[in-house]
Amino acid sequence: MYSRKRFDVGWTDLLAGLAACTSRADGAQAAERVERWFDGGAGDAFACLSVRTGLDLYLEQLALPHGSEVLMSALTIPDMARVVARHGLVVVPVDVDPATLAPRPDAWRRAAGPKTRLAILAHLFGTRVSLDPLVELRRERGILVLEDDAQAFTGPDWRGDPAADVSMFSFGPIKTATALQGAVLRVRDRAVLERMRAVHATLPRSTQLAFAKRTFKYGGLKALSWRPVYAAFFALCRARGRSVDDVIQKTVRGFPGGDLFVKIRHQPCAAMYSLLARRMERSDGSRVAERAELGDGLARAIGDLVAVPGMRAPVHTHWVFTVLADRPDELVERLRAAGFDATRIATMTALPAPESRPELEPREARALLSRLVYLPLYPELGRARLSHLAELVRQHAGSVAASSLDAHPTPAS
Repeated sequence: MYSRKRFDVGWTDLLAGLAACTSRADGAQAAERVERWFDGGAGDAFACLSVRTGLDLYLEQLALPHGSEVLMSALTIPDMARVVARHGLVVVPVDVDPATLAPRPDAWRRAAGPKTRLAILAHLFGTRVSLDPLVELRRERGILVLEDDAQAFTGPDWRGDPAADVSMFSFGPIKTATALQGAVLRVRDRAVLERMRAVHATLPRSTQLAFAKRTFKYGGLKALSWRPVYAAFFALCRARGRSVDDVIQKTVRGFPGGDLFVKIRHQPCAAMYSLLARRMERSDGSRVAERAELGDGLARAIGDLVAVPGMRAPVHTHWVFTVLADRPDELVERLRAAGFDATRIATMTALPAPESRPELEPREARALLSRLVYLPLYPELGRARLSHLAELVRQHAGSVAASSLDAHPTPAS
């Protein structure tokens, strides 16, 4: 059984992370290395525990009027909306185009109202799209523009769009160039950034011991992704009547259980800063380029019978590879029977429209989630196995089409 995803971290990185847990350094120098790598000395980068942490600090310092509206890409992780709502702001979803995985340019303008103060565009699944529609809105209405790059990091060639007021990058466990935790925000308003730093310095610090335990945990999960071990794990889950999806989701959740805001309002420990600095300084983008090439090839091999979301985005590096399938549960079972652990489980959600704006209900995002299937894609799979994977997806699409014709035969002329 081929695992659904591989952690983008090496064994030497994990060992370096563990070694850093024994250091008595306070992490300030490592944090400076991370920030300097991102901004080249410009001084606008801010390293912290998570994107949630950074967004929470940013909104706290903005202190927008209660009830102000925040436009958000309708497809996102629920915690981002929770952070926005915590600051007394109203989340307004902007539906996404499955072809680009981003809102259509005119959708932002239709969603903007007199109370709109902020817009957050999420670059999803490894895609990247232009901020031009939001930059135009900012020029006309003064709306601040944030971009969520958590799934879009590619290495030294992409450190955020300079047109954004804030660019947010995540290096949590399943992200590209993961440091098992951590985030970097580029905040172009220096006054706001300095206030964020001041508040951040007062937060309690995560412990080296907790990070050491985290490193051991993800070392074990990395070993689990080795094909024979993963096959045994998959079989054991089924033998015990456990859902593989549930077990994996509970294990890799970033902030499980308890009060989210208590958990995110911490400074990172020195070891996390050290590992993040190592990952940035050794990131050359080569693995991402290989993944992007394989993803494009897989999309071509699958063909026109099955849609691959995001393929019309200007950039798509396939942080995850998804297809839109009719009878998606059947496709998952077909692929698992052939040894590929596909899944429909995701951390993404379609944000609901506020009661006062029912016309903004994100129908396309909901329809996309109802048919979405995640396929394994990483360089270790190799081209031959990916060709086999594409053939299985085509076979499923063909069988669905054939059964549909059988159920609704064409009337005789």
